[in-house]
Amino acid sequence: MTQVYIAAGGNIEPVASLSQALTLLRATWPDIQFSRAYRNAAAGFEGDDFINLAAGFNTDLSLAQVLARLHDIERACGRERDVPKWAPRSMDLDVLLFGAMVGEFPGAVLPRPDLLKRAYMLGPLAEIAGDLRHPLTGLSIAEHWRRFDRAAHALHPVDVPGLNSAGC
Repeated sequence: MTQVYIAAGGNIEPVASLSQALTLLRATWPDIQFSRAYRNAAAGFEGDDFINLAAGFNTDLSLAQVLARLHDIERACGRERDVPKWAPRSMDLDVLLFGAMVGEFPGAVLPRPDLLKRAYMLGPLAEIAGDLRHPLTGLSIAEHWRRFDRAAHALHPVDVPGLNSAGC
């Protein structure tokens, strides 16, 4: 079994899209755990705020199979893959960590290069996997979060149906 951590979020009807994604993710990976959801400003472009969270699950699937399933869930939530990278989206599901894998793979770079630079990825991940060691730095995710400039990257908790206030 491989422990996988992902980021989930969107800014087009984000509450409805996240609720749908939670249901589909749970159907695929019943042991999945979620962080709280957070509202944050769009990064890389002007647009509506995003709502993001992190999730972790165990799987016997390969990275390619996990990516394919995540893309299926994105499509079910209304995501169009042919839009620019820095643009509004209904659902974005990104693999942050896939076990201890490091390197470039078809469809992913692991660990996700911007994990340590984005509050909306790092903060929620620290909630559910604070003791986990980053495979490149050797520091815990919680330690990276403690060192992060949180004042410059505010996260605001949001209630999402299907996700209790402390995650689930």
